[in-house]
Amino acid sequence: MTLLQTRTAALILALAGALALGGALASQYWIGLVPCALCLVERWPWRAVIVVGLIAASLPPRAGRWALGIGLIVLLASTALGAVHVGVELGLWKSPLPECAAPPLGTGSIAERLAAMPLRPAKPCDAPSYLVPGLPVSIAAMNLIWSVVVFLALAVYLACSRGSRR
Repeated sequence: MTLLQTRTAALILALAGALALGGALASQYWIGLVPCALCLVERWPWRAVIVVGLIAASLPPRAGRWALGIGLIVLLASTALGAVHVGVELGLWKSPLPECAAPPLGTGSIAERLAAMPLRPAKPCDAPSYLVPGLPVSIAAMNLIWSVVVFLALAVYLACSRGSRR
């Protein structure tokens, strides 16, 4: 694998991470969709993918290939988080994060209950957000699909370029 091929693959990986993270931030700040706690956790692997891609682009081909292998592991984690979130949205299991549950307000007067409420209402993790009206694919499902696509593309690239190592 040549230096140019490794750098191109690494920069494409970083771009894929930037597209995923940029899409999530755009839907939050421009469209106004409120992310849930799982949505926020799902952004971390994409940040790591960007960093891994940029590091791999700066390394020699052999080391860059190892860094791209680390990118596969990070993408696998992103896929797992996406699958967990889609399962929560479909009601297959409860969210592993306590932030996704309604806060216990306890007992007491109405004033005490209001004081115990969070300042900003949290979006429950089992309430899917849809980016495209009429398309029954939630943002969590889009993240899962994008994670799988990028993982498979990188895995195929690394497998096909394996014989051409230098």
